Parts: sequence; structure tokens; C-alpha cells
Amino acid sequence: MGVLNVTPDSFSDGGRYLEAEAAVERALQMEEEGADVVDIGGESTRPGSDHVSAEEELSRVLPVIDKLAGRLKIPLSIDTSRAVVAQQAIRSGASIVNDVTAGLGEPAMLPLAASTGAGLVLMHMQGSPKTMQLNPHYGDVVAEVTEFLRARIAAAVAAGSETTSLVIDPGIGFGKGFADNVRLLHNLGSLLSLGRPIAVGTSRKSFIGAITGQAVAEARIEGSIASALFAASRGASILRVHDVAATRRAVAVWRELEIAGETVPR
Repeated sequence: MGVLNVTPDSFSDGGRYLEAEAAVERALQMEEEGADVVDIGGESTRPGSDHVSAEEELSRVLPVIDKLAGRLKIPLSIDTSRAVVAQQAIRSGASIVNDVTAGLGEPAMLPLAASTGAGLVLMHMQGSPKTMQLNPHYGDVVAEVTEFLRARIAAAVAAGSETTSLVIDPGIGFGKGFADNVRLLHNLGSLLSLGRPIAVGTSRKSFIGAITGQAVAEARIEGSIASALFAASRGASILRVHDVAATRRAVAVWRELEIAGETVPR
């Protein structure tokens, strides 16, 4: 899942793809690099970020989605917690909703996803982007995230979504401290008990910088790839990344080594 931030303030690439034409070109490039999905977002969810209006969010994402309609051959995901943004994005061509609030941000989101048949990514977050990193605290982060996601799956199904349309995301970096992120990734296999595909977004995040000493997000590519491969080895089937080409190549090597007994010699 390639990340496409159409924002001026996202933590890693804010402003780079704010103009619609630049965003369209990046989406097409990610498709060429091997992305399976492009995830477009018009509101930053970095720690400390403020909400923008629904009108502003729509003005950022809809021109890009409209221009990609008929050109992008892979699915387009809308990264939003607003039902009105999701609805208009789906009308314009998006087929997946990636909601960092797992449908808790707006009550209309779960019924909307169900009525449109859209895929829905349900993510765990403690607090809101504005406050989530002020003092995150858990008794047992793995158990709490697992039970939260179990409940959100049940809520989405109760709203009318097919279970097969749902994906879960532990929300690495969203209301978690360094140790919480590490524990979640180490115990990612626990989420397989929920019976849904697991999406993981570790790309360029601060816990990688804490390990590698890289303060600049764009300098965290090696750590991002290492964490993506580790997540895949623990059961993640969707990797949300900024560096599509490099991650795709790394995954290809890892996968070949994992199944070497079936493929050697080439």
C-alpha cells in the first residue's frame, strides 16, 4: 500500500504532493514500482496535528482521485475518518476506506462502508492525532489492541459490512510509546486470531529513528524496510509504505528465501 499524502504538513513528505498533478504522477509512479494499492490522504494524522475542515480535505483529495479515474489500474484507498469525504471519494473511484479511528470518529462511517461495499481498514489509536503521543499508557498493549480490533470488527459487521471486506491495523505510532510499538510488532501474530488480514504501517516512523539514530524521516529507509519485512514475517499481509520500489524489492528477496525449497533452482 503506497502512501500518498496530499497535505502540507504530513510528518515525512508533507507538501511534496499537495498539487494535484504532482500527486497524480506519484500515484502512477507507485503503481509502476509495484504498489498493489495507493492510499491517498488529505489530512495529516502526525502527532500533534490539527483537524482541517471537511471542505479543505475534499478540495485536496477529490481532484487527484478524479484525475486518476480510468488511469490507475490498481485500487485507490481514501485515508479519512470523515464519512462525507469517504462517500465522495468512493463516488469518484476509491474502493477502500482507511479509517484511523476504526469508525469511532463519525458514527456514519461504518454504515457508509457497508452500504457502498467498500473495503474498510480498522485501525487502533489511543486518543486523537492531536493528543495521542502526550502520555500513551497501556496495561497490556497487545491484549488491549486485540480486543479493541475484535470489537470494531463486530461493530462493522453489525453495521452491514461483509467480514471479508475488513482489514485490521494495530496502529503503530498512533498513541503508542517506543516499547508499545516494539511489543505490538513482536507479537503481531496474536492478531491473526481475529481472522482478518493485518495491515501495518511502520514506514519512516519515529521509533525507527530512535533505533537507528536518524532524526530525519526520509533517512529511515533501511529501518523502514527492516520493520516491514519483520511485520511480514509475523503475519502482516499489507505493508503501508512510502518507499514502494525499495520495499517491493526487499519483499521479493525475503519471499524467495522463505519459499526457497519450492523454487530452487531458478
